[in-house]
Amino acid sequence: MRVTLPPDYAPSDDEEFMNAYQLEYFRQKLLRWRAELVQEATDTLSNLTEQNLQQPDMADRASLETEHAIELRTRDRERKLISKIDSALKRIEDGSYGYCEETDEPIALRRLEARPIATLSLEAQERHERMERTHRDE
Repeated sequence: MRVTLPPDYAPSDDEEFMNAYQLEYFRQKLLRWRAELVQEATDTLSNLTEQNLQQPDMADRASLETEHAIELRTRDRERKLISKIDSALKRIEDGSYGYCEETDEPIALRRLEARPIATLSLEAQERHERMERTHRDE
C-alpha cells in the first residue's frame, strides 16, 4: 500500500520506525537517485558515441581517451550503485529496509538519510571496517 507524502515530510525519530510514510519517503528518494544515475549513464553513452577519437594531435587524442576512461570508470561505479539501490528497493518491498543485516537493529534515520542504501547500522559498519583493516594489515 502506497501512501501520499505531505510535500514537506521528513522522517523523524518521534514517529514509529519504518512506518508507511518513512518507507514511501525512502522509496521515492531511492527512485529519484536511481533515475539521476540512469540519466547520467545515458548522457555519457550519447557523448561517447558522438565524440571522435580520431584527433590529429596525439596529445588531444590521449587527453580524450583519458577522459573517456575516467568517465567509464565512474559509470561502472554508478552501475554498482544502481544495483545497491535496487536491493534497497527490494528490502522496502519485503519489509527489511532500515534494519541492520547483522544485528536486526534499526539503522539510524540520519544514517539512512545520508546513505539510503545502508545495510548496516553505524556500529556494525564501524566493526566491519575495523575487521577489514585488521585483516588487511596481517
